Amino acid sequence: MSNLKVSLIQASLHWEDVSRNLSAFSKKMIDLKGQTDLIVLPEMFTTGFSMNAVSVAEDMNGKTMGWLKDQASQLDCAITGSFIAKENDLFYNRLIFMQPDGQYFQYDKRHLFTLAKEHHTYQAGKERLIVEWRGWKICPLVCYDLRFPVWSRNTADYDLLIYVANWPETRALHWKALLKARAIENQSFTIGVNRVGTDEKGFIYSGDTSLIDYYGTVLYRTTKSEDVFTTSLSKEELSTYRSKLDFLPDRDSFRII
Repeated sequence: MSNLKVSLIQASLHWEDVSRNLSAFSKKMIDLKGQTDLIVLPEMFTTGFSMNAVSVAEDMNGKTMGWLKDQASQLDCAITGSFIAKENDLFYNRLIFMQPDGQYFQYDKRHLFTLAKEHHTYQAGKERLIVEWRGWKICPLVCYDLRFPVWSRNTADYDLLIYVANWPETRALHWKALLKARAIENQSFTIGVNRVGTDEKGFIYSGDTSLIDYYGTVLYRTTKSEDVFTTSLSKEELSTYRSKLDFLPDRDSFRII
């Protein structure tokens, strides 16, 4: 069984400055060539959590998509994170899972953060994404999705659950507790990549980017500062754990409408 090398990048974001953010991430990622299989970036990593989609949204042939293709190719790894996408005159908080050959998959955030009126600007996604990458089944989701266990439920026997986020420090307790809960109930490695710093609206982000295993053990967590962390996840250890505690087959059947 193959291991998966993952790199988690916790960073401060430059408000609504796509070029500056892309340049900053390029510098953070330059030493990862040949060292990783997957790089995970925060939610809206090119702009911060902005509702100003009219001014900063990009189409699917724009600067961010070109950058993702170039970086994935140069570093020979997949890259995932979300950005503000425009398609058919509608706006989406869209996660991209970009592979080195230029093939990509997309997921539009389903649960839009109503407290920030995100639903007034963006269209909610309808389909969950499961990606198969280098022998692993991966489910990437976005921020507020973390609060909804039914949407996150491991009905597809995925191995790795990912949340990319702009999750404020005021609710950091929830972030840490829910990430652990999702890992335990889904018997899956779980990654949460958050930003740090203060945005234009005055919201403070403590990061708390985390890697949690299928048992609920926190393998990595960093707070406040920017950081790039790379480690290897063991598929064999995951399979052994699931075979000893075979809970997933007892899950309830349901249909999301």
